[in-house]
Amino acid sequence: MQNLATIDVALDEMLVNLAAIVLRLAQPELTRTPEARRALTQSVRQYGVCAARSSDPRVHELKMQLDETLKPSLRVVAIDGVKVS
Repeated sequence: MQNLATIDVALDEMLVNLAAIVLRLAQPELTRTPEARRALTQSVRQYGVCAARSSDPRVHELKMQLDETLKPSLRVVAIDGVKVS
């Protein structure tokens, strides 16, 4: 049983490290092309599948951060002096 706990902790650490990598790759200057956005979306979804069974709160927090990277950023546009979001 101790071996399972050790493996579980190691997997959680790997998921934390993986999330950090994907978050760095999610920077807007790196995800400008449609192909890059699709790759990011796939990585975030795969991370979510792996994170679903984790009991580590860090993994779930990072999953939420990664999910946020998929949401489109809003721009403020002014038309005839009226701001539209």
